[in-house]
Amino acid sequence: MTYVKICGCRTVEEALAARDAGADFVGVVFAESPRRVSPGTARRIAEALGCAGPTPTADVAGCRGGVAELENLLAIRRPLLVGVFEGQSSVKVEALSARAGIDVAQLHGGARFDELAARRPVIRAIDASSFDHPAVSGRVMCMIDGSRGRGKRGDWDALAAVTSRIPVILAGGLTPENVAEAVRRLRPWGVDVSSGVETVGRKDAAKMRAFVAAAKGAIQQ
Repeated sequence: MTYVKICGCRTVEEALAARDAGADFVGVVFAESPRRVSPGTARRIAEALGCAGPTPTADVAGCRGGVAELENLLAIRRPLLVGVFEGQSSVKVEALSARAGIDVAQLHGGARFDELAARRPVIRAIDASSFDHPAVSGRVMCMIDGSRGRGKRGDWDALAAVTSRIPVILAGGLTPENVAEAVRRLRPWGVDVSSGVETVGRKDAAKMRAFVAAAKGAIQQ
């Protein structure tokens, strides 16, 4: 089973289309980005997805930390709403997450993940050279972005050394056309896409459906 995160949704309509395509995670961006949304917009997306209440509590006793916690939360059978942050303090991240109804905080520098992980699940974005980062343990899931957020495909041969050792979310240059190959070669826990499912800068429902189908069907092919 490969989990799918569709990131950078800017409207309720885009978020619902991602949900209907079968995404396990829907991402909204609070970092500097053309896809950045306001807390109010994020809250409306959370309400539309049914995740504006408190983040459910997962029973992770004896489990593998971040991986098991996210899998248990996904059993609520709705997408988890991920807030993407960069450079904000832990206090700011938590305040925005609570206000917007965020289930999972995704961190690209700034906030201390260990402080936030006591309150909600955390996805920590790191590069392939940091696979032994402390973020691989505890309540934290790693995201490996070989393109450093530029939406470009990374070195899959280099990334294979990471994905063979730890459960990760793979990001960077994924599209409906190449995600199945990525899943078969690297066997990541999950995959993340944003620009790869857009047309003229907006989320494309047909591309989202194709991406999810390719990612989730890759191992059976």
